[in-house]
Amino acid sequence: MKLSELKMGESCRVVSVDGDDSLTRRLMEMGVIPGTVIRVVKSAPLGDPIEIEVRGYHLAIRKTAATSIEVVQ
Repeated sequence: MKLSELKMGESCRVVSVDGDDSLTRRLMEMGVIPGTVIRVVKSAPLGDPIEIEVRGYHLAIRKTAATSIEVVQ
């Protein structure tokens, strides 16, 4: 399942981060690494970007970036 498929308030655990090298590296620098628990806080009115909570802080990411994050609930 992809992070972009989760609804507001749902939590998950990161399995992998796929995508081009710069996107993958940037997400991992922000703490989105395999094994990390993420909670979807909210999304913008049109659904992009989404706000997630990761490692105690809030992060806004685009839907395209969220589709590159494989998660499990």
